[in-house]
Amino acid sequence: MKEVLKKIIPDRLIKLYHSERKHSLKKLRNIPEDERVHFDSTTVNAGHFNVKYRGISAIKCPFDYVMYQMIISELKPDLVIEIGTNYGGGALYLADLMEITGEGMIHSIDIVKKTGSMVTHHPRIKLFTDGWEKYDLSEAKNFSKILVIEDASHMYGDTLAALRKFSPLVSVGSYLIVEDGIMNDLNKEKGFHGGPLRAIREFLAENKNFEVDRTYCDMFGKNATWNVNGYLKKVG
Repeated sequence: MKEVLKKIIPDRLIKLYHSERKHSLKKLRNIPEDERVHFDSTTVNAGHFNVKYRGISAIKCPFDYVMYQMIISELKPDLVIEIGTNYGGGALYLADLMEITGEGMIHSIDIVKKTGSMVTHHPRIKLFTDGWEKYDLSEAKNFSKILVIEDASHMYGDTLAALRKFSPLVSVGSYLIVEDGIMNDLNKEKGFHGGPLRAIREFLAENKNFEVDRTYCDMFGKNATWNVNGYLKKVG
């Protein structure tokens, strides 16, 4: 019966039902209003736009910040290529993590420059403002352990093209992280022609040397991350 219901009822309606049922059960348990817990991807999405790092806008889900520091600590990459700088809070966070490990550079790429002096003058950050299409891959030739983060337009076509361009740079055992696959759960994928998740599906079909690392995707629950199925580990 459950399988039949899954086929005829949209997944987001099932999630809404369980969320409201849980909320109703808490009311029956007479939990005071100000002690109730209620959040989902919609509430986290609203909040993540307000996230700052050292005063600089850093629009990411807090779950992913935890996982990023684990990956940096474990891998100790000597180069992180970040596609999508925005105000630079994310790049600054990664650069500060690299200060702790004592090694590594950030190549942060965008099409506009909105970063302040704290980001611009950080010794571990090099900014590229001509877009990822014009990034010369030879910039990475002197690095041996490379991690790539794709966080640009989120359009399906752009995302897939960026994955195809930068994936050869990723070291075996390192990651190609694709951000914001959560937009499908938020019902926003149509405006992005299928968005990052569609690009991930096609990229994985083409590249058998990458696989989704469920250790990170599912750390706080099934795909409890803004990077749904987006922690792609290079395995060969």
